[in-house]
Amino acid sequence: MKPTGFVLVGMLLGFGGASPVVQGGAAAPDQERVPARYSDPSSGKQMFRDYCAACHGMEGRGDGPVARFLRTPPADLGALAQRNGGKYPADKVAATLRLGTDGGAHGTSDMPTWGSLFRNQDKKTGLGFAEVRIHNLTEYVKTLQKK
Repeated sequence: MKPTGFVLVGMLLGFGGASPVVQGGAAAPDQERVPARYSDPSSGKQMFRDYCAACHGMEGRGDGPVARFLRTPPADLGALAQRNGGKYPADKVAATLRLGTDGGAHGTSDMPTWGSLFRNQDKKTGLGFAEVRIHNLTEYVKTLQKK
């Protein structure tokens, strides 16, 4: 097993501090209690940088600075359309952001369930931007697709 835990948390904080605390290679069960740094919900690009790039890399290739510490390598987000017959799977991307990955049958997922983190931000601010964030992140990931 790769050493994650505090090393990973330290790297995430150094990279942007956006991800929830990760323990033992999987998102902590109480991840809703760990605040994600506020990022403008209208900017998919900025949210990607703040929330996703630590693992997926700035270009979404799965080569972020934290990737080597994860049990499961992050997906190459630029290849999503290629792996889906040339069509960008927006619904699947949004569902993954909303509900997390389907890692249950294949082990644990290192990816945070951003939907619950975004809803937690909504509770604190009183603003309902969780679905706007998911939509704008989904649209930004679409721009990363390899031609």
